Amino acid sequence: MTTDRPVHGLLLRSGGVALALDLADGALPSVVHWGADCGPLDERGFDSVRRSAVLPVGASEVDVPVRVAVLPEHTRGWMGRPGLSGSRAGTAWSPRWRTTSALLDGRELLGPAAHAVVDHGSGTLVVTAVDDDAELSLELTVELSVAGTVRLRAEVENTGEGHYQLDELLLCLPTPTEASEILDLAGRWGGERAPQRSTVTVGAHRREGRRGRTGLDAATVLSVGTPGFGFGHGEVWGVHTGWSGNHVHQVERVLSGEQLIGGGELLLPGEVRLARGERYTSPWVHGFYGAGLDDAARRTHRYLRSRPQHPTSPRPVTLNVWEAVYFDHDLDTLRELADRAAELGVERFVLDDGWFGGRRDDRAGLGDWYVSPDVWPDGLHPLVDHVRGLGLQFGLWFEPEMISVDSELARAHPEWIMATGGRLPVEARHQQVLNLGIPACYAHVRDAMCAILDEYDIAYIKWDHNRDLVDAGSGPDGRPGVHEQTLAFYRLVDELRSRYPGLEIESCSSGGGRVDLGVLERTDRVWASDDNDPLERQQINRWTGQLVPPELVGAHVASGASHTTGRVQALSFRAITALFGHLGVEWDLRAASAAELAELAGWIAFHKEHRALLHGGEVVRLDHPDASLALHGVVAADGSEGLYSYVSLTRAAVASPGRIRLPGLDATGTYRVEPVLVGGVPHGADPAPWWDGGPLTLSGPVLATVGVVMPALRPEQAVLLHAVRVAHGAGPVGAGSEGGDVPAEAE
Repeated sequence: MTTDRPVHGLLLRSGGVALALDLADGALPSVVHWGADCGPLDERGFDSVRRSAVLPVGASEVDVPVRVAVLPEHTRGWMGRPGLSGSRAGTAWSPRWRTTSALLDGRELLGPAAHAVVDHGSGTLVVTAVDDDAELSLELTVELSVAGTVRLRAEVENTGEGHYQLDELLLCLPTPTEASEILDLAGRWGGERAPQRSTVTVGAHRREGRRGRTGLDAATVLSVGTPGFGFGHGEVWGVHTGWSGNHVHQVERVLSGEQLIGGGELLLPGEVRLARGERYTSPWVHGFYGAGLDDAARRTHRYLRSRPQHPTSPRPVTLNVWEAVYFDHDLDTLRELADRAAELGVERFVLDDGWFGGRRDDRAGLGDWYVSPDVWPDGLHPLVDHVRGLGLQFGLWFEPEMISVDSELARAHPEWIMATGGRLPVEARHQQVLNLGIPACYAHVRDAMCAILDEYDIAYIKWDHNRDLVDAGSGPDGRPGVHEQTLAFYRLVDELRSRYPGLEIESCSSGGGRVDLGVLERTDRVWASDDNDPLERQQINRWTGQLVPPELVGAHVASGASHTTGRVQALSFRAITALFGHLGVEWDLRAASAAELAELAGWIAFHKEHRALLHGGEVVRLDHPDASLALHGVVAADGSEGLYSYVSLTRAAVASPGRIRLPGLDATGTYRVEPVLVGGVPHGADPAPWWDGGPLTLSGPVLATVGVVMPALRPEQAVLLHAVRVAHGAGPVGAGSEGGDVPAEAE
């Protein structure tokens, strides 16, 4: 239907999600529905949805219904935290925006002869608005991806004389009040992304990251949902701020009944002061909806996998030598480790901290990015040539944003250390922060890194960032510098990637301290934690997966005795835990027995054989009342197979939990289910009785609703089950152990 009126409603629908936006009356876009796809809406239907979403005017409230935009406006009666906070020395602090343009995928919506309501698939809406009195302009972007995820971003320009100081910009999405339970993540070093739950109440649950990086304790994804929501049930709405510096996640409920989740950058005092014509661009704020946490995570993973920069080549199995040698770099030792790694099937060798300057321990040398002549008199060439001759890629550790006070660079340029008040910040990890916001400092670091990358055949950088930013002022006046430091970090990564197109980069920050979608716009994987203890990694990996797909999460098989916790664990448990990620090894292979090396080679071969499934499948996690066990897995997007890990975390109260369900498989498929026994049954396991009878043959619905009995495991043990579809639509299938009579899937 065409009309002479401009568009007043936009419905975006894709990936099972709908985002309905009210564009009426020249106001900023307001969301009238975000959640499950509600189906197509004509003009009358959309208008009914819009009108039925208006809350009544309460006693002692403003006399008109409050219209809450994705950038909430105080001037329209919103009494929660405003979307834009700032002023011109105390004036222009409450803008009222007037929309001047709205482009959907580049097509203007506000002109004549347009549809009054546009029902669209995925798409990008760009709205421009002005406040002539405040002398500000705004460009607001709202996207719904093919996968069904939402992205929001805003750009503010000062169009007037004098400075406009921006204090905060928050972008928000509404959620229904039945989403009354909060799940976000916390953590610490070696225990990142620990889940915590609370209840939505009137006021704000606000998670601030003031560490100058994403943070080991970051909320990561702040979700609200129907009470008791889990991996496979309930409705969930989540938000993530894609920014690697100071940031905010929050959920806020006000007395009138509105409830918003949102996020943005946390700005330090006076950090963004816009002169006439200058602009501030916010980070992307991402919104995720799902029928359960797994559904929301799968949409996120599909979105990330659809990006043009997402890695498409198989993720190389990696050996990192940190826990094998630490700072003790010896050419013969490292060659021997490379030889053993190549024999096992490892594809990438990474030399960690200690190769440069005076870096013989963690107290000196950061900033001196040249190969140490004392340790490497012939440079890194003998090692790099040896590694490359084995057919392995070579990777190298850097920490470009940091500096040791005991370094040549600090002695030459003490003014390049981030500081305020004429004092050095308190040390952390025996180091300070190098101010990349100073152009000469930035150029020095860039050129030093490029000199190394030009000289050696380096395919991969482990990019570390080992301390929080405290007193992070920028010279010479010591004004806050975290915002500019974050932008400079992004610029440096972007410049290196542009200059070296094949270079891959890992984001590491004291382990998992820089895991966010801002850094993942530029890097190829994140290091989830410095803790390689598989018991700890079960939780860390599980909850990192709420945001990041497995192929982007580094997960290593480490020593039998954990360097972090001291626990001693079976190789099968360590390997099964690391399989469901970007697999690596962090172990002094010279100390491994022949039997251990043979088993490790078997696990690496298994990973390579199933890498396409592990790195392209859809994540499934089981809700189970027994906290002593965990089940998770991946299922091929076409339902052809699934791989499941069943884990005993601690000693259970009962000998067996009974049947365990295997969710996520094709509802019309029939599957052959059998254990994977690389290296034999884990030590201490009592096999399930059905194992001796051969594979089971069961339908997808039976596996998802009835399940199978698992073996009795001692604490800190794990087994794998592999389910392969052998037929489509074969009808009911019993739980017998003979699978040979089921017709094979057509080839």
